[in-house]
Amino acid sequence: MSNPHADRVRDIAKLSTRRGRTKKKQFMVEGPQAVREALKAHLQSPVLDAVYVTESAYERHPDIAELMEQVHGTPTPEEGRRVFMRVVTDEVLAAMADSVTPQGIIAISFMVDTSFSVLWGENALNPKLIAVLSRIQDPGNAGTILRVADAAGADLVITTKGSVDLYNPKTVRSTAGSLFHVPIIQSVELEEFAEDVKSQGTVVLAADGYGTVNLQDLIDHAAVLRAGFSDETPAGVKGAFDLSRPTMWLFGNEAQGLSAEEKSAATMRIAVPVYGAAESLNVGTAAAICLYASAMAQHQTR
Repeated sequence: MSNPHADRVRDIAKLSTRRGRTKKKQFMVEGPQAVREALKAHLQSPVLDAVYVTESAYERHPDIAELMEQVHGTPTPEEGRRVFMRVVTDEVLAAMADSVTPQGIIAISFMVDTSFSVLWGENALNPKLIAVLSRIQDPGNAGTILRVADAAGADLVITTKGSVDLYNPKTVRSTAGSLFHVPIIQSVELEEFAEDVKSQGTVVLAADGYGTVNLQDLIDHAAVLRAGFSDETPAGVKGAFDLSRPTMWLFGNEAQGLSAEEKSAATMRIAVPVYGAAESLNVGTAAAICLYASAMAQHQTR
């Protein structure tokens, strides 16, 4: 393809907007790492509709070229369609892309949202570690938290109403492919979902700089219990909770944090200790600390 003004090119460029994504139920995946993970995901379960690559990018990434050969012509999630692939010029790719400096390859994926119906029950997901993005609005922060959740082995990522779209091209790029590894559900009513989660025996923790429970105390408590010793429950902890239990973490808006209503949906409010002079932590950094605290405790008991 060599015409940057072609209808197909314009249609793909529209996926940079939420309206365009919603209309097509598709989103754009840019860059070698994200496309690589999308191709791998497609081989497990169809997600892709098309892939566009420049000749130089195709030659630079022989592993991606091999994956493309395996995926080319396979069924898409839409009945009767097959995965379409084309070599395109740099000008065409630039006209399609959302990024300022495209990396030579774009995939078009169908949306990959998980259904509530598969969360609980026999042979269901039954998540042990959940991350909730509550009114997170920066695409980079959202992508970072999703990527951290993937690395920590989280089973589910949720966004509430008012959060950035996880299919925003900037968010997709910042996940570096993790969007295809972790089940997601978007625009959830937090209070209702939190009650559902609690009914399954999962504890809901709010990451809150002014929280009544210190995360370091929870980490120390979990370590003592793992060693086989008894330990006094840390101050402010409700019940016999320790970090190895199924947990859902709430992470709030960058500027405002969690609202009073969002905090009230939690079982406990947890503060990440700040030992230096910094006023607070970026939400992505706080999420990494909290999710890994839970992940390490949970994996020690498996």
